[in-house]
Amino acid sequence: MNRAGGILSSRGARRRLPPSARAGVARWLSSPAADEAANTPSRRRIRDDGLGLADFVRAAQVSGDDAHSSDRRPSEPRSGPPPSPSDIGDEFDDDALITDAMSSISSGGGGEDAAARLGRRLVGSEDDDLDIDAEGAGLRRHHTLKFHLKTYGCQMNVNDTDIVRSILLDNHKETSREHGGASGGDGPPPLRFEEVADEVQADVLLTNTCAIRDNAERKVWQRLHTLRAHDRNFPLDGDDGTKGDGLMGRTKEARKQAQAGRRGGRKRIIGVLGCMAERLKEDMFEQGTADVVVGPDAYRDLPRLISVLAAPSLPTYDGRDGDSGTQGAPSIPTERAVNVQLSLDETYASITPVRANPDDVSAFVSVMRGCNNMCSYCVVPFTRGRERSRDLESVVGETRRLLDEEGIREVILLGQNVNSYHDGRGGRSRNVSNGDGGTYRTSNDGFSNVFRARHGGGHRFADLLEAVSSLSPELRVRFTSPHPKDYPPELLGLMAERPNVCSHLHMPAQSGSSAVLERMRRGYTREAYLDLIADARSAIPGVSISSDFIAGFCGETEAEHLETLSLMKEVRYDQAFMFAYSMRGRTHAHRTMADDVPEDVKARRLSEVIDVFRRNVQARNEEVEVGTARLVLVEGESKRSTPRDRVWSGRTDGNKRVVFDDAAVPTEEDALAAAAA
Repeated sequence: MNRAGGILSSRGARRRLPPSARAGVARWLSSPAADEAANTPSRRRIRDDGLGLADFVRAAQVSGDDAHSSDRRPSEPRSGPPPSPSDIGDEFDDDALITDAMSSISSGGGGEDAAARLGRRLVGSEDDDLDIDAEGAGLRRHHTLKFHLKTYGCQMNVNDTDIVRSILLDNHKETSREHGGASGGDGPPPLRFEEVADEVQADVLLTNTCAIRDNAERKVWQRLHTLRAHDRNFPLDGDDGTKGDGLMGRTKEARKQAQAGRRGGRKRIIGVLGCMAERLKEDMFEQGTADVVVGPDAYRDLPRLISVLAAPSLPTYDGRDGDSGTQGAPSIPTERAVNVQLSLDETYASITPVRANPDDVSAFVSVMRGCNNMCSYCVVPFTRGRERSRDLESVVGETRRLLDEEGIREVILLGQNVNSYHDGRGGRSRNVSNGDGGTYRTSNDGFSNVFRARHGGGHRFADLLEAVSSLSPELRVRFTSPHPKDYPPELLGLMAERPNVCSHLHMPAQSGSSAVLERMRRGYTREAYLDLIADARSAIPGVSISSDFIAGFCGETEAEHLETLSLMKEVRYDQAFMFAYSMRGRTHAHRTMADDVPEDVKARRLSEVIDVFRRNVQARNEEVEVGTARLVLVEGESKRSTPRDRVWSGRTDGNKRVVFDDAAVPTEEDALAAAAA
């Protein structure tokens, strides 16, 4: 509803109700009968096609100034017979309600009862697009679009999807606040978004993408082509008025009939979000596969871009010259919308992410965005922009809310280069040198900052980790994805001190050859990396270490490949993520190097890297894990679980997955009793 007493029809026309009608609706909405009607399961849906309500308010229309004037003239009564149910649609079963309200109000008296009955029918409807404010002083319609989200890529993309979900679900609230209240103002009603699990039911199909490797992009292109082809054959509303409910469960003849009946229906809006959108920009519109393209720093603009694309199928509004609600001119169709502007300060700190599954025991919290490392193979600085960090208090506040309100047992701090976190607004950090005015300390002297030194005062990652881990000793704290150069002694020492900071370090080596590391612009040598591994295992006994490796980087020789294999054998990683090199546009390697390692050689070297890792991790698990008691955070039922044989899955402190049977775990008291017996 609208506090000014306006009604929005599905064609966007806004009209003023006279004071008597507004008062009647207000009295009804504040009555116990209204509460009862609003909770009645058998409420009927009232479809407003603009005709019945328009006729009603046209006959009773009075301007806001005239409404308070003692000498106002009553509106002219409507000429001709009252509209029949067939004229109105099926929004009301009988025309008595409309006719009574029109005749009573236009004659200057007794309109309250008719308006109350009209309000009762509106409140009793199932049309959730009608918002009724707390004071019951008016009506305001929100136009609802259903959206579906699918995510590819890293944990950061999962968290970004939660941010997008929050922005869309809160859009009508934010837009209303911008225009002076949930139901005030003369602007068009804001869009309301509703998430659906079934893609077929969605008006808007959004895909959050990854651009780190060519294979990830191929998957996205395949999905976009599939979505467009399906939408072309099964639009939302065909000429026969049916919904495009997909192909499943239909015979061949039924599919042909459905396709014939649905030609000419509304097409879905297909959107591409994230890193691939930022990398390819307008190229994402190729072959008409996408309608809206939004980069990682422009998610706040997504509702506006969608509303521009959806405008031709939504009611229009024109409030020119103080008009209280004339029908606007038809909007000009917009075929595509894009915003891929990167930001130097966007962190979405003010957005509360909405998790897809609030019951998950683990939650992501983004602490920084972007990357300044400029590794020669990596596209992230070009798709995510420069580094910027959230203030420490906002990260701690979000984690506290997740702990207190959603009951999480583990938080994972996220960032493209998470351990280079730097909140320059804070106080003195625990991991800066004392003698050089706040100079940041790297892991050891063999590491350097290739792009930009991170000096100056403020809170560093060790300070953030200390603050978050202090919220509760029962809250597990992890972080990803780090860079090896940003593990100063203070950070390793804090991890050793805090039992709830997980004993797991991700240290992406990428290669075991110093020559390859130099071409990659990683900022360290093999020797410096091995010194860091030794420091970490000395400071944190039993620490689990994982890594990333790229096989077949530009110019990699067989000897350099063998150095990678020897590094893996020496370190004996607990986990590893291994890939063949994929040239990415806009990177330093793309501009200055040749992707000269044949694909079959890349595949063979990758196979050897995987084989060495598997042999070493099996041997290490047999030495370290077998016979050792581990505290496991249970995440849920395993994929192997069946109703007859339930199996659970969880992770250890070292981030190793454990699958175990559904059996009672002996308590300490059970063990003592067994020993006594």
